[in-house]
Amino acid sequence: MNNRRSFFKKSAALGVGAFGINSLFNELHAADFHEAEKLWNENSEDNEDYWSVIQDAYTASKSNIIILNNGGVSPSPVVVQEALEKYNKAAAQGPSYYMWRIIDKGREPLRQHLAKLAGCDAEEIAINRNATEALNTIIFGLPLQKGDEIIGTVQDYPNMIQAWKQREMRDGLVYKQLSFDFPIENDEQIVKAYADAITPNTRIIHVTHIINWVGQIMPVKKICQMAHSKGIEVVVDGAHSFGLLDFKIPDLECDYFGTSLHKFLSAPVGSGMMWVKKDKIEKIWPLLCNSQPKSADIRKFETLGTRSFCIEQAIGEAINFQEGIGSKRKQERVHYLKKYWAEQAQQIPGVKIHTSLKPEYSCAIAGVSIDGMKPEELDSRLMRDYQIHTVGINWENIHCVRVTPHVYTKRSDLDKLVGALEKISKKA
Repeated sequence: MNNRRSFFKKSAALGVGAFGINSLFNELHAADFHEAEKLWNENSEDNEDYWSVIQDAYTASKSNIIILNNGGVSPSPVVVQEALEKYNKAAAQGPSYYMWRIIDKGREPLRQHLAKLAGCDAEEIAINRNATEALNTIIFGLPLQKGDEIIGTVQDYPNMIQAWKQREMRDGLVYKQLSFDFPIENDEQIVKAYADAITPNTRIIHVTHIINWVGQIMPVKKICQMAHSKGIEVVVDGAHSFGLLDFKIPDLECDYFGTSLHKFLSAPVGSGMMWVKKDKIEKIWPLLCNSQPKSADIRKFETLGTRSFCIEQAIGEAINFQEGIGSKRKQERVHYLKKYWAEQAQQIPGVKIHTSLKPEYSCAIAGVSIDGMKPEELDSRLMRDYQIHTVGINWENIHCVRVTPHVYTKRSDLDKLVGALEKISKKA
């Protein structure tokens, strides 16, 4: 009898997930975060003692390599790792029971908490696997006709570019791409470029909130206001902004938004989210089949068949971790880390920074290059000689190495990066 009670108690706890009093965050980190608050100094920009507590919550902070490609995918803190392990172990005892009847009950509470973080109605949030899935659902689901025009840029993410090109090939749409020379510290210049490309046939503007190649923050709200004044809808790729910048999705005034949660939110790999303005849900076709494809229920976009409910539920602990820090504090810290290394690096002869260092135009990501070296060569040297992991970028008119710190990144790691750039530049 006691074993049966224990069984049902544990099953109920799985259904509650990350948002009950016995959450793993409360168990593993809440006390440390509470104590860390005593170390916070509002008048200091760095607060290293406070951030050391956050760093210790990530196993990645103790890695044998210095991970500075968080723009690709971010490691998860311990609490998210353990949550995923807990759900996987439970599901392995009987997937058809634990996944479908217990763990899946946590989706609606998760939807509510994601909506709270995003500042929107929970009935506008669909939980999926990444920004590509979210945005492809929107791109292929929009009821567009032959001759309708879409405006994007050559600096958008490749999967989004290819999705629009496929719709162009399949449906006879007209896909136009602008090109920008970043960094740009002038919102009006960017907005004007989109406005000048509009014709009577333009139906959609596709905007990348943070350009993944070099970290330029695009003036999304201003672009949306301009587009809406002309009866045009806006799709926003927020893969690099959600969980990093301190904003609420409705404040952008866009119509559609997709993001990956395994970047700056530090949720498990393979987790994402789609937001569709409530009055537009009904007209978007699901990417995968649903029994009511014209429904106004956001859940029609979650008909994915069997997937990892364990990954979904571990997202909850990533939300707890995010809220334990605070979005504003997190954005300011990550921008500080980017500025910390980039300001030093740009003083090195032969080194160039390809990203604005002003907080309104960039946050985590910065591009760097050394005269006479190809990006892939610099990337290789940093890893081979200094165990610093970055990524070389050769895309359209952008040629640099992308460096992306996260909250677990130590200043001493960035000191090593600057030292490495100085030594490499002398040999270039």
